[in-house]
Amino acid sequence: MSRFRMYPTREQETALLEQCRHARSVWNLALEQWAMWTRDKQATPAYIEQARQLTEARAAFDWLRAGSQTVQQQALRDFDQAIKNFYAGTHRRPTWRKAGQHEGFRIVGSQASRIVKLNRKWARVLIPKVGWVQFRLSRAVPNAKSYRVTRDRAGRWHLAFAVIPEPIPAPGTGQVVGVDRGVSVSAARQRITVAIARLFARAGDRCRDWVEKTSTDLAQRFDVIRVEDLRIAQMSRRPRPRPDPERPGSFLPNRRRAKAGLNRGILGNGWGALARRLEQKATGRFEKVNPAFTSQTCSVCKHRAPENRENQAVFHCVACGHSAHADVNAAVNIAAGRAVSARRETPPRVSPKREPQLATSA
Repeated sequence: MSRFRMYPTREQETALLEQCRHARSVWNLALEQWAMWTRDKQATPAYIEQARQLTEARAAFDWLRAGSQTVQQQALRDFDQAIKNFYAGTHRRPTWRKAGQHEGFRIVGSQASRIVKLNRKWARVLIPKVGWVQFRLSRAVPNAKSYRVTRDRAGRWHLAFAVIPEPIPAPGTGQVVGVDRGVSVSAARQRITVAIARLFARAGDRCRDWVEKTSTDLAQRFDVIRVEDLRIAQMSRRPRPRPDPERPGSFLPNRRRAKAGLNRGILGNGWGALARRLEQKATGRFEKVNPAFTSQTCSVCKHRAPENRENQAVFHCVACGHSAHADVNAAVNIAAGRAVSARRETPPRVSPKREPQLATSA
């Protein structure tokens, strides 16, 4: 997504929210139809039948007819694509869209190209049933066939174009880099609720900005980029409750609060987003390395021991005395692409031409 900040007037913001309400209502109605299906019933209506039903609904309800038919039909198309993605196994099950959380709609076709540049910093876009809305030119407007208008929880409006950027070419220097994604080093009333939402929105903006800048910098400076092959979804799961055998219905402490803090650190540092953008920008030059024991292995002498990792930030090899930041030492191991075994050291290689040795004598 290539996003731009929009600045609608009060009247335009009211019209935009009305369009969001229409798109959300159409989506939820389509979801309700799909959710009512059971094995003993006929197939639920597909997009063509739902589009016909939408035409009848617009003729019967004034509030629906007052909105843009393009926005409402596109909501049906988006739902149809969401169902196909769900059955294909690439996306999760479609969910209900709620007011205040899912505020947005999409414009496709010729209407998506109605954009006029005003000057070096500003442009405007013609949104159906809303009019010309100004937005900030923070970058060049891409040549896209569709755009999406969204409103976040902080009340900010954005114009997002769906484009696939070209991969960044390799610098040709032959250099390899390893990236260790760490936690400690990274990467009430309505008025109060809005203030808190703005803080979270700014934190999200900073995280996305860091991911984009860091991934672009790495893709431009290194020919090969290696990261740990981490299972982030499993790492950020909630701990399972531990029933107390002595007191039925009660549970033992499971360090839920401590794990919740770690989960926020993992998700807040954008581990998955960084790896995803690196893979997109450095196509064919991105590799994932087995993360086993990379933080306990010395990058100099290859000795592995739990005692090498003194704490979260300090690495000190008990064998050769090498000292470094723990994340830096792990990044060197990742850059080398080392696969560390579960034993104390990597087992010696055995020639494939060597005859097999019997475990016991005859």
